[in-house]
Amino acid sequence: MSSLTFKEKTNLEKLFDMGGGYVSNFSDFTFASFFTDTVDVNIHADKYQSIGTSKAKKLREFWRLESDHLVGRSIAALIDHVEENSSLTEEKKKLLDPCKAIANRLLSGTVHLEHLKETVSFEAKHLTEQIRRMQESVHSDPSLAIGTAKELIETCCKTILAQRGKTLPGKPEIPELTRATLKELKLVPDGIEDAARGSDVVKRLLQNLGTIGNNLAELRGLYGTGHGKHAHAETLTPRHAKLAVGAAATLATFLFETHRDTSSST
Repeated sequence: MSSLTFKEKTNLEKLFDMGGGYVSNFSDFTFASFFTDTVDVNIHADKYQSIGTSKAKKLREFWRLESDHLVGRSIAALIDHVEENSSLTEEKKKLLDPCKAIANRLLSGTVHLEHLKETVSFEAKHLTEQIRRMQESVHSDPSLAIGTAKELIETCCKTILAQRGKTLPGKPEIPELTRATLKELKLVPDGIEDAARGSDVVKRLLQNLGTIGNNLAELRGLYGTGHGKHAHAETLTPRHAKLAVGAAATLATFLFETHRDTSSST
């Protein structure tokens, strides 16, 4: 299943003239030949006809079913076809760069947060919204992704502490929230017996785990959303945003799984 967003699909459909069930200037025959030659796919296969038999509906289903990489390859090829074989209106010329960026995003990979989504499915709707925002903004708005990654850790810690009946006075910052959550879940290095096999490794991992939230807060302050920047402030790239989002997702998943497993065993 590709990670195409609604906005991305809307732009692609405009560029490929999909409003009337068609795709660009393809006939059924040339559409099949194009997909066979470019991505080795039978676009007229039954699995792409579940919502209808028009070329546009088959393409929409292809986008829904296939991987980011395969969808990205097909979009890049379709864009080349449109540029070479169609007279472009001003509106379509404006869509070219955004649509090429969509293909590049899909081809370069994306941040997969499915496991985190499953882990927090029993939690607050706000968490699901933060995950969606991170995933959609990694490439289009890295600063927003970094800011949301920090917010995810805050929400995660506050949710776990609230469900365990723990409250912190005032308005605690993320270092205090992280420390309190790790302590409540007994994920502090002091809780590991020195005699346990690999205890030194486990202790180091837990120490590093506790710094993720703090580091995200610092990164957010420097590059993320939430603070006004001067007009020529530098920004980070999608690969930095992927690092921040990946770290936040790893920590949040581990904390929620530990919270769930230890709650059910007590």
